[in-house]
Amino acid sequence: MNAFTGGVRAIVVVGLLAMAPALAQAQSVTMAISSEPSTLDPQKTMDGGERRVNDNVFEALLSRNADSELAPGLAIELPKRIDDTTWQFKLRQGVKFHNGELFNADAVVHSVTRIFSPEYKSTVLGDLTGIKGAEKVDDHTVNIKTTRLDTLLPARMYWLKIVPMKGSEDPSFASKPVGTGPYRVTEWVRGNYVQLERNPDYWGPKPQIEKARYRFVSEGGTALAGLIAGEFDFVDNLQAEFARQAPQVARRQGLEHSFSAISTENPATKDKRVRQALNYAVDKEALAESLFMGFAKPARGQMIGDKSFGFNDALKPWPYDPAKARALLKEAGAEGSTIEYVVPASRWPKSKEMGEAIAGYWQAVGLKTDLKVLEFSQFLVRLRDRKVRPDVIFSSHNNALMEAERTVQVFYQSIDKATSSSIVDAKADQLVAAAGNEPDNARRKAIYNELMQRGYDEAWFLFLLNTDDVYGLSKRMTWKPRLDNKVFLSEMTVK
Repeated sequence: MNAFTGGVRAIVVVGLLAMAPALAQAQSVTMAISSEPSTLDPQKTMDGGERRVNDNVFEALLSRNADSELAPGLAIELPKRIDDTTWQFKLRQGVKFHNGELFNADAVVHSVTRIFSPEYKSTVLGDLTGIKGAEKVDDHTVNIKTTRLDTLLPARMYWLKIVPMKGSEDPSFASKPVGTGPYRVTEWVRGNYVQLERNPDYWGPKPQIEKARYRFVSEGGTALAGLIAGEFDFVDNLQAEFARQAPQVARRQGLEHSFSAISTENPATKDKRVRQALNYAVDKEALAESLFMGFAKPARGQMIGDKSFGFNDALKPWPYDPAKARALLKEAGAEGSTIEYVVPASRWPKSKEMGEAIAGYWQAVGLKTDLKVLEFSQFLVRLRDRKVRPDVIFSSHNNALMEAERTVQVFYQSIDKATSSSIVDAKADQLVAAAGNEPDNARRKAIYNELMQRGYDEAWFLFLLNTDDVYGLSKRMTWKPRLDNKVFLSEMTVK
């Protein structure tokens, strides 16, 4: 070997050694999420941080594809309804939990029994209402029983994560969870990060990313700075005002719909013409542009999006027409009336700013607005009070089931039947009950369309904005957001 050849070889070796950390890093990502999980037991509670991590660790019987359609998961096909209260699932064979336990019908029965046990005190049962229990047919077949005819059962099972029989009874399960997913938890340093590594025994396709570290970053500016510096590859809930500075922005229409419930019983808003005027008076396009930098659009007269079952495609956003608002108020003899408007100081993006802007719009058409901006704990007291409803109360709705039933059960029934309603309407109650007992999807959709139209015509709500889900990405990240707001590492690639 001459001196020249040896020198070249030395340069190549040194160069490869210098590249080694970068090559290793290419299979790892750092995710900045806005809150630390309160637990990693997926059946105990569902907060934002828990969901971001556990969606990669645990799986459900069903999944959703890129078009948000229900698809097989741990079940090999969509379930069959045997009778009005029984759905049968055929299970995938050869799947193991991270601790080596077999996934089978016993694990499904255990998961259903566990989450509904009164002693367990799960706080995630809202989307699982109506499930009565589970019965093993054989090792790879299970029946899910419901309390009534429940056409939403398949959608509900997308949200019920399956846990192992033995592993979930371990006292350390909440900090060292065991699922069937493509990633397993290897470390949780409280207050700092959660570390995931690719599951080498995963039953499905092998993800590209080997490791992911979840950092907890609540301050938007700090998350952006880390993204720009290359410290983070992903930032969830990127604030709209920071979007232009991010290396990459991923966005898509989300499920979140802001609105305000208007009382049909209070003297100030009992007249339909007043409720209609409240809608005409507000420029939703201006709110979307000024407060959300265009990462939102006016809601189409309902609190669900066009991918959700029951969406009424005939409804359009309420137009901005202050002259029409003044005319309706004059016709109703409500000029100069005072409208009480209750708004949370936080919880939903820009809720306080939206409330202040809306109060200004109403004052501009001749109303007086008693705006009450409350801390969230105080706001919840007013929201849940069914006896003394505010004239108008701000809220936001994210229908993760993507089925109109969840929305109408909460908002489109009379006050004595619905948890967050501000109306009394016998026709609405009849329609909600009819939809809940209708097995035919076409007829059920027609009922929901009629109900959405009635809510629009009667102006039971101030329909506001459908906000986008906005994420920040590093230059090396490739990923497309999902409508259901889930963030799967298996759908990400890095250069």
